[in-house]
Amino acid sequence: MNGFYQLLRNLGPARLLTIALVTASTIAFFYYLANKVNQPEMGLLFSDLDLKDSGAIVQKLDALNVPYQLQANGSQVLVPVDQVMKLRMSLAEQGLPEGGSVGYEIFDKTDQFGPSQFVENINQLRALEGELERTIDSISLIQSSRVHLVLPQRELFSRDRQDASASIVLKLRGAQKLSSGQVAAIQHLVAAAVPDLNPSHVSIVDDQGDLLARGDGDDNDALTSSNAEEMRINYENRLARNVEQLLERSVGPGKARVDVHADMNFDRTTTNSESYDPDGQVVRSTQTDNQSDTSGTQAQAVSVSTNLPNGQTAPGSDNSKQTKSTHTQETTNYEISKTVKNQISDQGVVKRLSVAVLVDGTTTVGPDGKKTYQPLSADQMKQITALVKSAVGYDEKRGDDIQVVNMPFAGADEPPPPPPVWNLMGLEKGDLIYLGETAGTALIGLLILLLVIKPMIGRFLDAAKATASGVPLIAAGGGTAALAAPAGAPRAIQAQQGEMIDIGQVEGRVAASSIKKIGEIVEKHPDEAVSIVRSWMYQDN
Repeated sequence: MNGFYQLLRNLGPARLLTIALVTASTIAFFYYLANKVNQPEMGLLFSDLDLKDSGAIVQKLDALNVPYQLQANGSQVLVPVDQVMKLRMSLAEQGLPEGGSVGYEIFDKTDQFGPSQFVENINQLRALEGELERTIDSISLIQSSRVHLVLPQRELFSRDRQDASASIVLKLRGAQKLSSGQVAAIQHLVAAAVPDLNPSHVSIVDDQGDLLARGDGDDNDALTSSNAEEMRINYENRLARNVEQLLERSVGPGKARVDVHADMNFDRTTTNSESYDPDGQVVRSTQTDNQSDTSGTQAQAVSVSTNLPNGQTAPGSDNSKQTKSTHTQETTNYEISKTVKNQISDQGVVKRLSVAVLVDGTTTVGPDGKKTYQPLSADQMKQITALVKSAVGYDEKRGDDIQVVNMPFAGADEPPPPPPVWNLMGLEKGDLIYLGETAGTALIGLLILLLVIKPMIGRFLDAAKATASGVPLIAAGGGTAALAAPAGAPRAIQAQQGEMIDIGQVEGRVAASSIKKIGEIVEKHPDEAVSIVRSWMYQDN
């Protein structure tokens, strides 16, 4: 025990502190290494969570005694891989994650005597907004959403009623964009779930502040808010895809490239026309009027007696006559056929098409392995041109332009590089990374053990062995070991001038001539040497 205590005194405070720090660091490292090896592989349970959902999920995991890790500022929760699916189903049964919104479960916790009508209306509005947010968040392109509903209450003694409206803020995943059809789908989804809400009264804004739908009540809002450029590009892509699929059936997959440019007019026009067809006459009504008339006349002879006053007509001179007439009138009314046409055109009208088609030829490989390119014949090019014109709806009066060119494709015959395979002896990429991390940590621990721990333990054992053999160590100044006294030493030092000797109590190698000189000085001045040695021994005290 005294020898061990003497060894500690001889090592000095600096060395003892260094040994303690190295020992503590080594123990901490191997403890971390043991935990790293024994820790199960972690997999992603949920991502893109808000803090409320993360807290609820962590609380459930603590209750189940399941290890977990939080990443990305708490928005990602990792659990052991073998428990991911089981925990997802268990948490989904409990309604987690909720998506940061409150749905109809708000009515699960109500006061015993019931809330007021105002609170009921507010809770109903919150629940409806929360359910709509959850439904919209289920769309793959949308990361999160916020829904605000305005459901005005009808006032007493008021005939006018304000229409319901809604405003939606969408946060999209990455740099993706919603098409006009998807925006209209969200509008109709919300309108169908809210009473008395028209889709044209739903305003939609994305997280960049871009207006996707105005919601000002215009029935043509979906068309007005849609990007005309997007409609044109969709039309061009559809034509190009159709032509490519048609040509690849003949020239081969990947040997045809089509580019379409359409000049389109998106002006909204309204046409009202009214036309009459004179040949399309239809009898509407017929009216017939028959009239019969009978009239009589009397003729008298002209004489002197008839012209005298109070003259009398001679008997036998009555010449009266009767006349009978019949009149028939028929009126027929005809209805002329009339056509009234109201036409509204706002889907875009193609004014001109420009189509460029690039077709590859055929490449043959000879017996010597040399490749020979063979262009298409003139007849084949004419057939391809005719197919393209028919597929795009070529109209010469419209000024359409079709150009079909046959040129060799660069690298068309070279097979694409195979996708990288990460399977190694049945291990996937994640398994290989995990094994690499474990192996690297173990290698670092082995290097520390061989380069730090082993030399330190060896020196410690050598010092303990020297102390047990009776050879004292004398620490001097900065902690470097001094030489043992040559007189009375149990170990004989036999060396010649210029040789290097190894002394167990001294770090390094010392020249034999230096040992001889020190011995001579001690023999000549023994008292001074003893005092110097004593001062060294009690220097630390």
